[in-house]
Amino acid sequence: MPEVARHADGKADRSLLRDLIRPSKGQLVAALILFVTGLGLTWTWRSQEAQPEFAQARQADLVQLLDTVTGQNRALEAELRSLQSTRDELAGGADQAESVREDAQRRLEQLQILAGTVPAHGPGVRLTVTDPEGKITAELMLNAIEELRDAGAEVIELNDSVRVVMNTAFTSDEQTRVIASGQALDPPYVIDAIGDPSTLEAGARFRGGLVNEVEGPRVGGGVTIEQLDDVRIDSVVAGVSPRFAKPR
Repeated sequence: MPEVARHADGKADRSLLRDLIRPSKGQLVAALILFVTGLGLTWTWRSQEAQPEFAQARQADLVQLLDTVTGQNRALEAELRSLQSTRDELAGGADQAESVREDAQRRLEQLQILAGTVPAHGPGVRLTVTDPEGKITAELMLNAIEELRDAGAEVIELNDSVRVVMNTAFTSDEQTRVIASGQALDPPYVIDAIGDPSTLEAGARFRGGLVNEVEGPRVGGGVTIEQLDDVRIDSVVAGVSPRFAKPR
């Protein structure tokens, strides 16, 4: 019996090996069906994996998502407009503050020049007045200064040492010398004035003015006038704070 069993088992193994090496027509068909089925499943899985994230989402979900994205975009656009407006306001405020500062600086410089507390330079004239007989008086000198001011002189200096300002006083001493702001002036008198050169010269030469008075028989002196592109005035006065006047 054991020999019969071993013989049967050996016959079965040979039959199985023969079927694997030379399959039947039915086995080939079954294998082909399984192969096609597996290939189809693989393609289906890969195609689903390659589809967009929201391809399988419901229409209601997509509409809700679109509304959310649209709302976020509108909020971002509103925030962007707000930031741009703030930027423009800050830039405008900075420009305005800078403009105010520059204007205040210009006004300060103008007031310092008019008050005589800082040196100045610019186009103007230089008048040299000779007085060989010592007949020029403080009154005549004051009239000459007023004529130059009326002609547009912005800054005036006498003998390179006395800055003429609003409270400059002209007097005479015992030797009849002209005194300006407490300082004696000796001839020849040099008057530097900053302003339009031609207008200043015309103001000094008009009938009855400085040139006419000095060169007339009452004084017997002479006046020379130079028009200059740059008159430099270096003398200054100390600033004085008013005791009673206050700004409004």
